[in-house]
Amino acid sequence: MRFLGTLFGFGLMVVGVAWVGLAGGAGLPGSERGAWMPIPEWGAGLPGFEGPGVLDRPEGLERPEARDSVAVRPVVTTGAEVLIRDHLKNLDGKRVGLVMNPTARVNGVHMLDTLAALEVNITVLFAAEHGFRGDAGAGEYIENGIDRETGLPVYSLYGKTRKPTAAMLETVDLLLFDMQDVGARFYTYISTLGLLLESVVGTGIEVWVLDRPNPHGGERVSGWTLEPEFISFVGMFPIPVLHGLTMGEIAAMMIGEGWLSPAQGVEQDPLLRVIPMEGWERRMLWPDTGLPWVAPSPNLQTFEQAFLYPGTAFFEGVSLSEGRGTTQPFLLLGDPSLQLTRQHLANLQQIPGLFVEQTTFRPVTIPGVAFKPKHEGREVQGIRIEIKDYTIDPVRVGLAVLAQLWDATENPVQMEYLYLLSGSREIDGTLAGDQDPMTLDFGKEMFEEARKPYLLYD
Repeated sequence: MRFLGTLFGFGLMVVGVAWVGLAGGAGLPGSERGAWMPIPEWGAGLPGFEGPGVLDRPEGLERPEARDSVAVRPVVTTGAEVLIRDHLKNLDGKRVGLVMNPTARVNGVHMLDTLAALEVNITVLFAAEHGFRGDAGAGEYIENGIDRETGLPVYSLYGKTRKPTAAMLETVDLLLFDMQDVGARFYTYISTLGLLLESVVGTGIEVWVLDRPNPHGGERVSGWTLEPEFISFVGMFPIPVLHGLTMGEIAAMMIGEGWLSPAQGVEQDPLLRVIPMEGWERRMLWPDTGLPWVAPSPNLQTFEQAFLYPGTAFFEGVSLSEGRGTTQPFLLLGDPSLQLTRQHLANLQQIPGLFVEQTTFRPVTIPGVAFKPKHEGREVQGIRIEIKDYTIDPVRVGLAVLAQLWDATENPVQMEYLYLLSGSREIDGTLAGDQDPMTLDFGKEMFEEARKPYLLYD
């Protein structure tokens, strides 16, 4: 069943049994530009960091922290804030489960603590990758347990079980999903949301998605669309690497496009309601929202890291280091055998929007952040990247950097995981030097047309 309907203010659209709250951008606050968040100095506290490289900073380079950085009132009101302001009465008499992580915050306070203080009847918690309160690194299994602050049971959705079981949902009438996504297809919160929606089909349990901004905005779409043979937990749905959707919009598209796989013989759709943001516009990058950056995972501590992540995450699919085990993952890249020639350096300098500097670093295990990172304890020859223009396409830029460092590395190894990240074998052409990432045709037009009925914001 395709998800169709009409936009009407802040009302609800009901299709069969799928509820989706809609919001138009017209007349909402947020036309002004927000302040840019300051970025920490390079190398501060970096394990194994060994100082400046051989490239000079280009004259006139404006680093993000060089902008006027003043305290501003957020121009975006998150779905979580809208819930607290307008919809608490709808939770009366409901047994509520929370599917959240450390980014589920309003005014610096976790939503669990806020809702508990408001006497919402919370019965169970569900933890995705990195944990409910965010104390686990990437890929580390999350165990079932008890939340220390509230004594509530916590069920892991990132361990042996990825989808809530009937037993886990026994005490639930309604699930609140609130997680800040990064905007990249291979960020696993999307898969967790999809499996959550599948688990409630036919149960009468509602899922409310408390919407938050896509840090990359809602306009840019880039990267290959996931091909069926590469479906995995790091990519379950046929969307590009950069999809330009919020979690609420993705949830609606999952249902409307028939991407979910409920239990055999069940033909119903999940009961979905999106609590939309106010003030968010598709043109906005994260700093334009005025919202504080709360790390969605331990290795994305800054917006700068998250901005480049959809491109430099491809390093996780090869033997080169993506910078895990340092304080600047996805911005520090390299390999112990890397030998950059003058031509490589010149090519790197020509990649638009970046300042690139040679350096060395030594990855180490960081508890809760990076466990046994690639090349642990070894001196890695590499580069560090600063972003000087946030209008660039991070997927194309990341592929361009990968192509140069791959060529400069002795006997680099490509892993099957690279295809799960890219979603296509066409990335082979980038590594072989047969295609220019800056002009590559990703064939995104079909997806851009398909997503139009699900866009909740202008």
